[in-house]
Amino acid sequence: MSNIDPKILLNVGAGHPKSGARIPDAFQSAEWKEVRLDIDPANEPDVIGTMLDMSAMPRESADAIYSSHTIEHLYPNEIPLAMKEFLRVLKPQGFAVITCPDLQAAAEMIAQDKLMEVAYTTGSGMVVTPFDIVYSHREYTGRDKPFMAHHCGFTLKVLNGTLRSNGFASVAGKRRARGLDLWVVAMKEQTGEDALRELATKVLPS
Repeated sequence: MSNIDPKILLNVGAGHPKSGARIPDAFQSAEWKEVRLDIDPANEPDVIGTMLDMSAMPRESADAIYSSHTIEHLYPNEIPLAMKEFLRVLKPQGFAVITCPDLQAAAEMIAQDKLMEVAYTTGSGMVVTPFDIVYSHREYTGRDKPFMAHHCGFTLKVLNGTLRSNGFASVAGKRRARGLDLWVVAMKEQTGEDALRELATKVLPS
């Protein structure tokens, strides 16, 4: 039996464990331990908090952060605060995997007057339209859950630039046509191009 402690993956905005959402395959091994952080106590997270206040997590306590469709819920002026928290929690050689809607892909459909047509269907069978991508999915928003609304958005160029301008030293990402989403890996410390490419291949989906 190994005496090596598993690495910590902080899943920010994890949602309900029964929602069907999955962490990337690269983190689904004994090498990693998932710690779930969420704003909503009803989701039964390990840690209650937000991207703006993860004070329950000690400094440099996570080897990686996974943020799936959460960053678009922030107001633009909150992005620097959230990235400061990400960097505080990450260990020096840590990294963040961030995925969010691809506004460029949504805009292409909107320009074709397909605002309410199906952009894609999730694994759980939920239909997503360009309207949902831009404004947040109508099934999950309401006045009782204002934190589910979208307040900003990104193209790949803008997301990469945002991460770099807010303290991440090395960034690599991709657009994924299947889910009309963006996937980016961002390193806390500067790393070589080959090492960054190898990490991106490992943690980003095909």
